[in-house]
Amino acid sequence: MTKVKTHLNRRSFLKLSAAGGAGLMLQFSWFSALAKENPKLEAAYDLNGFIKIDSNGMVTIASPNPEIGQNVKTSMPMIVAEELDVNWKHVKVVQAPLNTGIFTRQIAGGSQSINQSWDALRMAGATARHMLVEAAATAWGVSASSITVNESVISHQASGKSAGFGEMAEAASKLQIPKEVEVKNIKDFKIIRHSQYNVDGPDIVTGKAVFGLDVYSENMVFASIVHPPAFGVKLKSFDASEALAMEGISDVFPITTYPEDFERNYFDINAFPELIVITGDSTWRIMKAKKTIKAEWEPFEPYTIKVKGFGGGKPNDQTVPSGIENTEKQYAAMIQTSQANPKQVRKDGDPDKAFSQAAKVIERTYTAPYLAHSPLEPLNFYANVTADKAELIGPIQTPEYMEQSVAQRLGMSLEQIDIQMTRIGGGFGRKLFGHYLVEAAVISQKIKKPVKLFYTREDDMTFGAYRPMYHAYYRAGLDADNNLIAFHVKAGGIPESPLYANRFPAGAVSNYLAESWTIESNITTAAFRAPRSNFMGAVEQAFLDEVAELAGKDPIDFRLELFDKAIKNPVGERNDYDAKRYAGVLKLIKEKANWGTAKPGLERGVAAYYCHNSYVANVVDLRMENDKPIIEKVYCATDCGIVVNPIAASNMVEGGSVDGIGHALYSMLSIKDGVPQQRNYNDYQLIRNNDAPWDVETHFVESDVHPTGLGEPPFAPAIGALANALYKATGKRYYHQPFMVDIEERYLKKETSV
Repeated sequence: MTKVKTHLNRRSFLKLSAAGGAGLMLQFSWFSALAKENPKLEAAYDLNGFIKIDSNGMVTIASPNPEIGQNVKTSMPMIVAEELDVNWKHVKVVQAPLNTGIFTRQIAGGSQSINQSWDALRMAGATARHMLVEAAATAWGVSASSITVNESVISHQASGKSAGFGEMAEAASKLQIPKEVEVKNIKDFKIIRHSQYNVDGPDIVTGKAVFGLDVYSENMVFASIVHPPAFGVKLKSFDASEALAMEGISDVFPITTYPEDFERNYFDINAFPELIVITGDSTWRIMKAKKTIKAEWEPFEPYTIKVKGFGGGKPNDQTVPSGIENTEKQYAAMIQTSQANPKQVRKDGDPDKAFSQAAKVIERTYTAPYLAHSPLEPLNFYANVTADKAELIGPIQTPEYMEQSVAQRLGMSLEQIDIQMTRIGGGFGRKLFGHYLVEAAVISQKIKKPVKLFYTREDDMTFGAYRPMYHAYYRAGLDADNNLIAFHVKAGGIPESPLYANRFPAGAVSNYLAESWTIESNITTAAFRAPRSNFMGAVEQAFLDEVAELAGKDPIDFRLELFDKAIKNPVGERNDYDAKRYAGVLKLIKEKANWGTAKPGLERGVAAYYCHNSYVANVVDLRMENDKPIIEKVYCATDCGIVVNPIAASNMVEGGSVDGIGHALYSMLSIKDGVPQQRNYNDYQLIRNNDAPWDVETHFVESDVHPTGLGEPPFAPAIGALANALYKATGKRYYHQPFMVDIEERYLKKETSV
């Protein structure tokens, strides 16, 4: 076993008796980062979450962070249970409320839940086990070192004595907190690395699970909003007389979600801060009344908002530009800006000289459109704001940050804000941005009643917070022996650049140049599953396939040659990937997909990418039928370190792969005269069952490395492998997403494409 410091005191590690009986409650932090007093010493932690052991032996573990389908509500308690050495059948998992005084980083985003909590969770379970053993040793008059724990049973072999956790819980609660505890050797894991089904599964399939839309209370009214029909305009006036005359409609009034002097946090993205609110006694009556509102809108002038960075600190001024946007003009603007003077982000060697001496040069341009997150559960939130308290219940990925925004907006203290998290019916990044929570609170405060705010699908899809538009230009140079000697990537977007300058093939090419640019817009964008990587990982891998083809090399062998150089003689010191692990997933996918022996009638493509600390490689097998790809199989090889819960890990890899493929084939959101042209699932196409891969086969690298992210890494390489397989099947390269829409014909006018 390995010893770790608990670094605890009575404030950070509170022990309580269970209500109505004896028990042990241990509090710890699930998300606090490893606090090392000295790099040569064991880890030290502050602890402030909780695990409760009842006198009957049941162990209740509270899951602090939101559950959006990634199954952390099961996987994170598994880590605690492993170190506690409890029988999983004796574990009950509950959703913890928001409590910034106890927990830190109560966020579902960035694929960081397991990665950032691993050490603290292990230590918390080990601390509880240690105290139970100490209690038993005292009770039996034996040494603690002679006692063993196995699946909720504490035993002393020499005396034959044994006890369940519940029998020792009360005595354990009276002991001093240990300064250090031992965690298990990884080889001794019995719960981790073994599949455990979703703890909410039975409630979900029987309809008992509570989502945001399921929350009701007495005297509650429903509310919905009317927002400007186009980006670049604001509310001037409105006539609601017809709506107010309709049965069940109680009021219609304007609100300002974020006043001009409001200091927004990173997650307060909002394209339309001025809204018309309709309240009534049913969703159906409100939806009918919305159609009768006669509103007048007017263009707005550029204005400035104050926004804090992700880590907080002093807010920065951000200008929201005026104007009415059009997708066609935005594509043209991206091409023009890319050809101007971008910002140099990284330069290795002498790229200009290398390109001038190259025997072969290839250059390609790629684009991707806005994407709507389109989670199945539309935006909604319940709010009951009184003079001394604000109770808020619903689906939110960033409750910790939105608590601060609500308190500021309502003029209350943080202690007066109570945010309770429901299970989230899909987020993909959209529910990181909680303007709708603030809106619900403002409405409730104004009408002095409990409110259930709901967005229709059309409200949700046309409100902004999209995946940005992206554009990337690639150039590669080969010498006479078909070795890659020069590489140039120039990437940008509206309003952010997707560039990761220090990712592969940086570090594997002697002469490397990375450049970046951006274009401002009043169309609000937000983090989308695998931010930036969802584009760069796909197009990088598609381009590398063309380079491999130009070099006359197998696409996997070509990549492995580059990784071999990055392993033996890396270029630069800022490369943000482990070349051995990167090469490892390619070797694994080559083996598992039996690369080089495709099934007759099928064509295949390969890709590999690193993001969110994990490595994923894909092979896609497909055939064309009536100009439509039939994807028969997707192979996935993943290195995410230790796999905590294999069945959940496989589900995430499968889902991420299908999600990436679907968006690459079909999804896009376009703007005409400032108006979103796609408003619902009938015109914003997601992948359908008959378009999905027939089979997704998952494999994981066996590893004892600290676990890393998994919700987002599978998204990008699946797109790259799909693009490369489509080329093999059709003879056509796909440079513009979505692949099933002719972007060149619609927006780029053919002659502008490379």
